Amino acid sequence: MSGDWLGMTASDLGRGIAEGRIDPLDLAEAFLEAASSHPVAPRVYARLTPGRARAEAAAARARARSGQRRGMLDGVPLSWKDLFDTAGIATEAGSALLRDRLPQTDAEVLAAASHGGSVCLGKTHMSELAFSGLGLNPVTATPPCVNDPDAVAGGSSSGAAASVAFGLAPAAVGSDTGGSVRVPAAWNDLVGLKTTPGRLPMGGTVALCERFDTIGPLTRTVEDAAAVLALLDGQPMADLRGTTLDGARLLLLETSALDDLRPAVASGFDDALGRLTAAGATVTRAKVPEVAEALSMSGVLFSAEAYGLWRDVIEAQPELMFPRILERFRSGGNYSAADYVAAWKRLADLRQRWASQVAGYDAVILPTTPILPPNTDRLMTDAGYYVTENLLALRNTRIGNLFGLCGLTLPTGVPSVGVMFLAPPMAEERLLRLGQAAERVLR
Repeated sequence: MSGDWLGMTASDLGRGIAEGRIDPLDLAEAFLEAASSHPVAPRVYARLTPGRARAEAAAARARARSGQRRGMLDGVPLSWKDLFDTAGIATEAGSALLRDRLPQTDAEVLAAASHGGSVCLGKTHMSELAFSGLGLNPVTATPPCVNDPDAVAGGSSSGAAASVAFGLAPAAVGSDTGGSVRVPAAWNDLVGLKTTPGRLPMGGTVALCERFDTIGPLTRTVEDAAAVLALLDGQPMADLRGTTLDGARLLLLETSALDDLRPAVASGFDDALGRLTAAGATVTRAKVPEVAEALSMSGVLFSAEAYGLWRDVIEAQPELMFPRILERFRSGGNYSAADYVAAWKRLADLRQRWASQVAGYDAVILPTTPILPPNTDRLMTDAGYYVTENLLALRNTRIGNLFGLCGLTLPTGVPSVGVMFLAPPMAEERLLRLGQAAERVLR
């Protein structure tokens, strides 16, 4: 039976615990064993937390037996991207610059999840300091894509996605600054939720760009994404009952988002659009010129802040970094403070224009990423390929970050091809309801 647990959704595992069919301690042991013995496990987990997992699972067992469970995911294990602080356990954010960094307290969202009864399995590998959408990290480890062992998993929440896709965790928690939840979720046929900036507290999370950093779950289903969100923010779970696409109004974004699609992505996305339309959704195509201008400012908005936060640490020991990540950070030094302030002022104007352009639609729809997972070896040896693929990987997802939105990626049924829905700030529950309806059509 424990082997079956590895392929179940987090919500179904929670229901099994509630019904007395699954013992939380046995469940934790099953995932700890899988995360220790699976061939890809060393490339997925930076470190496991067996002592903590067993203690939390034992407490969940006691609550289950006494009828005092704290919620849907009480007793269900989760993996955590290695930029969430864990008390007494190293948190290194995929970088030798932070080797043996030992926090004294949990990140706020981890503390909330533990209070809600979840079990911390361990910390997953990631792109160095979260500054890449590829998931390539020769400094620590590069997790594989579930659909292609020779390809990267997507970043920066690479290990988070791989832990769920390979059955080494029921669900994972990652972060998203420019696409770092949604890209690996799409490439590993998972659901990925990017929350609105400020929806979840960032305390105790290693920062990349504080004005863009967000937290989100990577899961097998929309129900699981809703359950993990509720666990992290302590709010009631979104009501997913009675969802339908009938009458849903979707805006298909033509500006930038449909450029340079690889054939498999274009085919998979078009097929998904056809199924959504057949299920009752109305899809309207439109250009939103503000998108192209916002994307053109990505360098100053992201790189300048990232380098400003990390410059002193990086320049003290730059030789410890993967050269391509180091180069990307240092590019932020090419901008002045005036450039940065002016860019943010202009982005605020563009956000207002975006809101007026998309008002009246339930969501904006676009391919999650225009490319398939790139080959790991070629990324290491071909500098031009690395730059091109890294920029394309994040192009579509970055739109959601630039405009301060929440976003949800769903599998299309075509391996490593996702469809993304973007909704206004703080509309996660509405977005999840739409995603639940779309999921039934796309799976």
